[in-house]
Amino acid sequence: MLKFLHIENIAVIESSDIEFTEGFNVLTGETGAGKSIVIDAINAVLGERTSKELIRAGCDTAEVSAVFGNFDDGVISILNEYGVTPDDDGNIIIRRRLSQSGKGLIKLNNRPVTVTELKSIGKLLVNIHGQHDSQSLLDPEKHINYIDAVANDEPVKEKYYAEFKELNRIRRELESLETDEDEKLRQTELLKYQINELSLANIRVGEYAELKRKLDIARDYETTVSALAAAYTALKGNDEENGAVSLVEDAVKSISGLKNAEWEKQSARLNDIKAEIEEVSFVLSDFLDNTEYSDIDSDTVNARLDFLDKLMLKYGDGEENLLNYLSDAEKKLEKLDFSDKKIAELSEQLDLATEKLIKFGEKLTEVRNKASGQFSSQVCDILNYLNMPQVRFSVKTEKGRYTKNGCDNIEFMISANKGESEKPLAKIASGGELSRVMLAIKSVLLDNDKVGTMIFDEIDTGISGYTAGKVGIQLKKVSENRQVICVTHLAQIAAMADNHLLIEKNVSSARTFTKVSPLSYEERINEIARIMSGAEMTENLYNSAKELLDRSRTI
Repeated sequence: MLKFLHIENIAVIESSDIEFTEGFNVLTGETGAGKSIVIDAINAVLGERTSKELIRAGCDTAEVSAVFGNFDDGVISILNEYGVTPDDDGNIIIRRRLSQSGKGLIKLNNRPVTVTELKSIGKLLVNIHGQHDSQSLLDPEKHINYIDAVANDEPVKEKYYAEFKELNRIRRELESLETDEDEKLRQTELLKYQINELSLANIRVGEYAELKRKLDIARDYETTVSALAAAYTALKGNDEENGAVSLVEDAVKSISGLKNAEWEKQSARLNDIKAEIEEVSFVLSDFLDNTEYSDIDSDTVNARLDFLDKLMLKYGDGEENLLNYLSDAEKKLEKLDFSDKKIAELSEQLDLATEKLIKFGEKLTEVRNKASGQFSSQVCDILNYLNMPQVRFSVKTEKGRYTKNGCDNIEFMISANKGESEKPLAKIASGGELSRVMLAIKSVLLDNDKVGTMIFDEIDTGISGYTAGKVGIQLKKVSENRQVICVTHLAQIAAMADNHLLIEKNVSSARTFTKVSPLSYEERINEIARIMSGAEMTENLYNSAKELLDRSRTI
């Protein structure tokens, strides 16, 4: 349950501390006093989207803090999965700071959390019913969600959805193979041509760079040979004179006999130089002895390079891309060649998947139909109590196309008056009837909902008098098993509260301020009298309000 709420710089609320109790809490006040702002603040601390417009004018930041506690074991277990552990008093504390700069801050038990995490956790703590929820009753596509919530059919839905995804996977693969025959023939001929062209090219990785190197050598071959030959003679010598190798050997012999550390060191260096010179000589000799370079035909090399360039323009730069293209083309051709066989296999798989989907769909329909009967009966019972004695409420189920939610088209039907046939809820329900239908549905759903706090904002739309009293009693019943917080304009509902909070707006120094205060018994009488009439307090009005409050306390 929500125990405590601190609001700071939210709209017209500069600072307010609100203490909620177990049971039935109501918020009342003049229109525009700020009742909706309290709900906005609660939404913010539960992770819902917020706007900078929520921050009080002239302020850079705003903050909402909330203390939740009295969790059952099931909720504690789920909280633990999120890494949230209540403190020694069994509470968790959520703080959310909003900023004009957009850099907000969220902490749960002093641990930073994301908005997404907060929203997931918030759904475990509070269920808020606002005007948009009643409007969802006017959309038949949303009705299936209510039945699923009552049916508690998640395991069946998961099996169905898994098969639905598998069937669509098979169908997509099958459709990709079942191409037009002319297109298939065109693709086959093109792939064969590409494979033949690339295969005959005898592509080898590294060939292009090697050909470029050969071409560079061929262009200056005679000059290169002459220069390298002269260099080789200078290093190795000839019949007429010694080369550098022999000269270095002579130098080594000349100083090797000297018994001095310095000359021994220099002798070793000369030996290293000799080894380097001999290695260079070997490279020069290898090139000069290699007839491959002398036989290079520049025209042939250029022709091969031009051929590879054309292939690379068509299929991708580099030999590796050419070979990859060849491999992909061979796989595509193979796929086309064996597509008929694959189509037959996939068609068989599709038939089997369809049978399984129908089986799981029928099971899902069966579970929903069973839940729909119980749901309709329970909703009718509550609506009868809520001063709709002639109401008939049912769930119309028709078989439709298979979607991710099954094959059921579900719509709520209602007849509010005796002698009238049942018609779609969206077509005949008034605002007051819609509010009561939603309250009845919420009451039925409570058995499948572990959330400890229910908030009703404007649940009293379109109702008054005796009906309002019945709605108040129903809300009081709901609060027997969980905390209920209700924003109301009706005295009959306010009188049923265990904890009555007044929201007042005042103007001081050209600024608007809103405060939230718990009411004493006497203060409740005055507030209920204001709600009943809005006129100046009279003795009769006071006595009527007191009687309503006292009578409500005995129910």
